[in-house]
Amino acid sequence: MPFRTSIRLCMFALAVGFPRARSNAQDDFSSVLQPALVAHCVKCHGKGIKVNGKVNLLNLKSSSDLMRQPNLLDAMITALEDQQMPPENKPPLEAKTRQSMIRFLKALLKRSLAAKIFAPTPIRRMNRFQYNNAVVDLLELERSIFPLPEKLMRRYMDYFHPESRKMPPEVRVASRPLGKDVDGARAEGFIGVAAFPQDLRAEHGYDNRADHLTLSPLLMESFLRLSHTIVESRDLKPEECRSWNRFFTPPPASHGNGEAPSMESQVQVIRARLTEFLRRAFRRPVDQETLDRFVTFAENNLKSGVGFTDTMKTVVGATIASPDFLYLYNTHDNTRLNTSQHVEGTDQAPEAPQRLDDFELASRLSFFLWGSIPDDTLLDLAEAGKLSDAETLNAQLDRMLNDRRMVRFCDSFPGQWLQLDRLISSIPDPMKFEYFYFNQAYRASMHMMLEPLLLFETLYLEDRSIMELLDPEFTWQSELLASAYQGNSNAGSKEVKILTFKRVSVTDSRWGGVITNAAVMTMTSSPTRTQPITRGAWVNTVIFNDPPDPPPADVPPLPEPDEERLKILTLRDRFEEHRKREDCASCHQHIDPLGFALENYGPTGVWRDKYENGRWVNPRGTLFNQHEFNTAIEFKQGILKEKRRFIRGFAAHLLSYALGRELNVADSPALNDITESAMAGEDRMRTMLKRIALSEPFRQKNIRSSLAGKVKHAK
Repeated sequence: MPFRTSIRLCMFALAVGFPRARSNAQDDFSSVLQPALVAHCVKCHGKGIKVNGKVNLLNLKSSSDLMRQPNLLDAMITALEDQQMPPENKPPLEAKTRQSMIRFLKALLKRSLAAKIFAPTPIRRMNRFQYNNAVVDLLELERSIFPLPEKLMRRYMDYFHPESRKMPPEVRVASRPLGKDVDGARAEGFIGVAAFPQDLRAEHGYDNRADHLTLSPLLMESFLRLSHTIVESRDLKPEECRSWNRFFTPPPASHGNGEAPSMESQVQVIRARLTEFLRRAFRRPVDQETLDRFVTFAENNLKSGVGFTDTMKTVVGATIASPDFLYLYNTHDNTRLNTSQHVEGTDQAPEAPQRLDDFELASRLSFFLWGSIPDDTLLDLAEAGKLSDAETLNAQLDRMLNDRRMVRFCDSFPGQWLQLDRLISSIPDPMKFEYFYFNQAYRASMHMMLEPLLLFETLYLEDRSIMELLDPEFTWQSELLASAYQGNSNAGSKEVKILTFKRVSVTDSRWGGVITNAAVMTMTSSPTRTQPITRGAWVNTVIFNDPPDPPPADVPPLPEPDEERLKILTLRDRFEEHRKREDCASCHQHIDPLGFALENYGPTGVWRDKYENGRWVNPRGTLFNQHEFNTAIEFKQGILKEKRRFIRGFAAHLLSYALGRELNVADSPALNDITESAMAGEDRMRTMLKRIALSEPFRQKNIRSSLAGKVKHAK
């Protein structure tokens, strides 16, 4: 039985004889917790016998033992706050007793996290999205260097202006992964430049996760080839590169006499240009030894007869293939990166919290918000030692959030947070859902994908409350998407390239928001039917940042009944047999109510009151053992009542994305602070992003730590 599940089951025993929180933690443990563990929990978690789970509870001799295991404390608090214990077949726990237990355990957890040792983030390379953006910004290019299918939306209107805080009522966009290139549009990417493979999104995470972004010798060779194809591309020319005249153009003739500049003067120009260029590429002032090496390399090229512009191209190729450019890392002594040490993971960071230096802070800010390298403003402030000043940092965050480069955050985070990449492989049965397909080769999903992305983008541009992600007063629809919600293939424009989306009011509370849109409903269904367990797991993972444990390895798939039984069974009936397994029931108690609540939304998001066999859909359930609901509308209302839980889960997603790592319990105090601020009214999208950037985990160096383990729903 999974550890978290077993903790939930034994927590009822912990409640026995626990009437109040005492002032002495050890007295509470000795008189209450330990006897309860011995009496009720060690049958499964005891020394000398089979231990079901990952912990032997008899090893807990004191409150100190619990404090040394913050993940165990967090699991207990989660079980209590989620009211996942006592089990369904046990009497309910009194609210006063539950709160006493939570206060006691939270006090222990707070003391155990006093040192705030954050989980380490290994050195990592840029992912493909970041590499493209970094090269574009470094050379000041007018377009991307290669196509990026991970960008789920293309904009064919110049409407993304964060400083205006306005979204137009109508936009023209496209879904590149599910559509085709627009006729007459300039081809994406530079001629002759082929991207390296797309970086996959981590399970329950993002494609910038450090533990996924390794650099093998084969991939390093790919970066070397890529750097050469970029600088050799016919598209690297003055009209595509705003830095051309400042960087690639030869210096003027000497003394105005028309003679070519001397070798010495050319080298001086190269040194001056590279000092600025390498600072941006490496995100900190370049040391003299490295600068000399690059200058000597350029000088040797000139002496061998290579022209000035071609020499500078070669230098650029060497720069963007350098580990100092490719790798994102934190220094500990402000010396240049020792590549062999970091690649092999042999460097040792100090065992104490450390603040980021200003250059590290500049990089962390820019890669979080812009998906790219810092600009000169950030680097100038870092070099002056002013960026970490509170007033300066706040001003820079406001500047960055109003910058059009924030479009990259909207291109990367929301699609991954919502897991919309799953929609690309969703193929509803053409026989059952004929209306889903049009113009022979196209699917309604290319329109569906854009609805939640445009909602997120609107909340960012207009700086609206993140609660509108769940229950907005508006949504975005094309004519075809509006007809698809009705299961109608004969209405709506059959646009397939540039799609026109209009902002429309939501007048029916069954619709609107990121949960009940057609994209999510379709991608969490099979080709022939809905999948309540998949939908429930999606809600737990995405909305509440509480992914369920993986199922036992020997759980068989849900059997398909014969035609006669299909005529009389509902999907809920068919799952009852599955739930009878003891090792499955506890997890299904956590997942099923969230999935079956959405059963009125068919496999493509079309509303239904009955199944094909005529049986009524039954969405009834209880959310977190607290909020009973009978309809999908009441279910959504229950989720809105769990505002704190959603805000905290969303903040955790943002923080994990910002840091490029999985979170653990040491991040909990920061998440709690962000959540409390949002609950007090500071819940606008940009405010949330600022809070993340100002948090302790964000501003601390990620260091090696003995505090192992992850947290899915840390309190």
